[in-house]
Amino acid sequence: MSLFKTRSAAVYGIDAHPVDVEVDLYRSGMARDFMLVGMPDTAVRESRERIKSALMNSGFGYPSQAVTVNLAPAHVRKEGSGFDLPMALAILGAMGTFKGLDQHISVGELSLDGTIRPVRGALSMAVCARENGIRDLILPLENAAEASVVEGVRVFGVRHLAEVVAMLNKPEEYSPALSNHDVPHGNGNTANSAAPDFRDVRGQGSAKRALQVAAAGNHNVLMIGPPGSGKTMLAKRLAGILPTMAFDEAIESTRIHSIAGTLQPGAGLLWNRPFRAPHHTISDAGMIGGGAGMPRPGEVSLAHNGLLFLDEFPEFPRNVLEILRQPLEDSVVSIARAAMTLNFPASFMLVAAMNPCPCGFYGDPTRECRCTPAIIQRYLGKISGPLIDRIDIQIEVPAVPYKELRATEVTETSAHMRARVDKAREIQRVRGCTNSRMPTRLIRQQCALDETGERTLEMAMKRMSLSARAHDRILKVARTIADLDESSSIAAKHIAEAIQYRSLDRNYWS
Repeated sequence: MSLFKTRSAAVYGIDAHPVDVEVDLYRSGMARDFMLVGMPDTAVRESRERIKSALMNSGFGYPSQAVTVNLAPAHVRKEGSGFDLPMALAILGAMGTFKGLDQHISVGELSLDGTIRPVRGALSMAVCARENGIRDLILPLENAAEASVVEGVRVFGVRHLAEVVAMLNKPEEYSPALSNHDVPHGNGNTANSAAPDFRDVRGQGSAKRALQVAAAGNHNVLMIGPPGSGKTMLAKRLAGILPTMAFDEAIESTRIHSIAGTLQPGAGLLWNRPFRAPHHTISDAGMIGGGAGMPRPGEVSLAHNGLLFLDEFPEFPRNVLEILRQPLEDSVVSIARAAMTLNFPASFMLVAAMNPCPCGFYGDPTRECRCTPAIIQRYLGKISGPLIDRIDIQIEVPAVPYKELRATEVTETSAHMRARVDKAREIQRVRGCTNSRMPTRLIRQQCALDETGERTLEMAMKRMSLSARAHDRILKVARTIADLDESSSIAAKHIAEAIQYRSLDRNYWS
């Protein structure tokens, strides 16, 4: 009887946890028995046939004894095909092909010829190895770039099962993957340089100003205007004026996209801020996360540290919109299952765009609206008051006049706007958080008003019947406007501009 043990890792939420892979070879009345225990799912159970073919086709043969494989801890469900490689190595270790693997975590899917395919969650597995004091991580070559950014872990990217065995027998002949996780350098925000430029947008000076305020304070935005006024065009350019992600932000975003399977093979860290634009037919599980089996991150988590753009806002199902309220407030999504509760990060900037009515021309001075008041009210009623209350900046985006559309002068570029946003974000970094995430305690300290500002805010609260949440959000937006002006105090003009951004919900939803 021969017993061998190695280690792998399983991803739950965005975190990976170590899994012990134990193999026992013993004589049985039935030749070539294979028993897999430890709560494996279907993909893990099917690994038996892949492992047998991979071992045979790689020239290692297959043991004549019966094989029992245990994945511990046994009370946690194991999902995915990444356990192929560690199970194959454990069988080879039990056959005496090499010695112990105490300081290794291995993960990878095997092809029938022994080739190793990429897996999801490699970066989380590298973090798991470091946290558990495990020195080496063996995984598919396509996953080596993302995993190698974790310091303190030697990452070995491999292509074939035979290569792994050769490396374990002669480790001195193999070098770990080199890490290169420096923040992109260059003129301006190189990481977001792929985003379109605001110089392409004609007119819409008020909308550009509002989006600059939103970017500076990480505020949620709602744009209302007729079809063809440029709402989508503006939203796509907003990512280009956001600051470069910090290293910790890039790590967290990369982990989420790696687990979701949206990371390109061979890619390292994601430096571009995510821009997610789901279709309005999306389900609640697609938006918030979940699904059958182990929950997966949804669009709100894939947009973490970036933008979630919802075009045709009222066309989304009411239940999908309502589940946005929790992540907008808490910046996290909690998905409960019978065996566990998983938390996914969801700190994103919501950018929504909509028409003022089904035909799109309610309030347009040049086109006649064909919708009745009842139709308009039913259309706007798809968006609840509590959800609107969580959107800091609400702006109208009117149709662009012909003269502005045909103007030839150069408009302000994204680089110029981004420079002002960076200065405002640096002020907020010293405070410890962006203005949109400012806690109540900090609001009292940083958003003090003079007498004129107090009167202006009090008048707006009474005339517009604003809620306590709206009161705090006006102060946060005013603080952002003051930061853009590099002002240490909030003036009456800053409060007035912030109030202006809260007027549309009273015009349309009152």
